[in-house]
Amino acid sequence: MLGIAPQAAFHVSTRGEYGMRLMVDLARHFGEGTVSLHAVATREQLPEAYLEQLVASLRKAGLVHGKRGAGGGYTLARDPREITAGDIVRALEGPIEPQICTAEGEAIVNCVLQPGCATHHVWLAVQKNIATALDGMTLADLVKTHSSTKELTPTGTQPLRSAAQDSRKERSRVRA
Repeated sequence: MLGIAPQAAFHVSTRGEYGMRLMVDLARHFGEGTVSLHAVATREQLPEAYLEQLVASLRKAGLVHGKRGAGGGYTLARDPREITAGDIVRALEGPIEPQICTAEGEAIVNCVLQPGCATHHVWLAVQKNIATALDGMTLADLVKTHSSTKELTPTGTQPLRSAAQDSRKERSRVRA
């Protein structure tokens, strides 16, 4: 099925992805003064207007500070070692909940199968593992990881190759 991506079971929206990239960029420049959204948008190849929407949620969550006027821009509200990926995802996406019955916070019985649902344990484990992974990574960790992967592209992803390139490479290996 060429050109059709399979549907993801768990998905972070562009709000979460772009917001994470914004925050990592601010962490890279922590202690250097304010950073303009235009500069972030240029470096990260993201739409500046969308970053403006995201930064409002990040400010409301207490993760960034903004300064208006000449020399204005944004800074992290706390040291990058004190802000986790979980803080960012929750600020932009809401609570981590793979299923409605596993929302973070106070337990709410909101399914006719509760209590006694045979699959509830699966969703609780998924929720716990996602939250643990996100809460275990700080912005400082992400900056360190990014700077140690020089072979990656500026956005932190491997360069894409087409199936034809992979096929040609494999054929040349077989001939050798």
